[in-house]
Amino acid sequence: MKLKQLESLLGSLQQFSSPKIELEQYPTGPHIASRMLYTAANTFGDVNNKVVADFGCGCGTLGLAATLLDAEHVIGLDIDPQSLEIAAINAEDLEVDLNLVQCDIRNLGWRGPIIDTVVMNPPFGTRKKGADMDFLFVALKVASQAVYSLHKTTTRDHVKRTALRDYNASSAEVICELRFDVPQLYKFHKKREVDIAVDLWRFVPRRNQGKCL
Repeated sequence: MKLKQLESLLGSLQQFSSPKIELEQYPTGPHIASRMLYTAANTFGDVNNKVVADFGCGCGTLGLAATLLDAEHVIGLDIDPQSLEIAAINAEDLEVDLNLVQCDIRNLGWRGPIIDTVVMNPPFGTRKKGADMDFLFVALKVASQAVYSLHKTTTRDHVKRTALRDYNASSAEVICELRFDVPQLYKFHKKREVDIAVDLWRFVPRRNQGKCL
């Protein structure tokens, strides 16, 4: 599938009708989502025929992108049942299989690296400090191949230091810097939209150290 086709399909998906600020629910736009998964699939080989998990999947954008790029199996996990309902509708509209699980990522009971690749747009931690790093900590425990995640560019040094020193990542690489479009979703938003600089990261768990990709 070509990048433009992927972006077009993701642009047709339903998004949050009543987003919850306490969960920092912001839709991952089709521009960012398509490039994130296209890069993971075509540059690094981390999607095709792989088991992929979308942490904090929301309406399913990243996970559905993985299914469209021929992942073997995709699991979307989110704490919010309303978001999972929308994700299920989106999967049905695209006529793809997406396994959905309601859970709190921080309390995920999976043991060991049972997923090939984790993709996620975690909460940035503006409502609850460190929420993004909580997601990353769990992702690096259950992924055997790679973790792709979006984090504010302003946190770059902290993210890299923590991933390598405390979370047992063998590598932490910023693939590119992107502009995350935050629309006017909540009452406290004063502007119609705001662009936030975010980094697209690729983390490799230490158990993969020395493996050719």
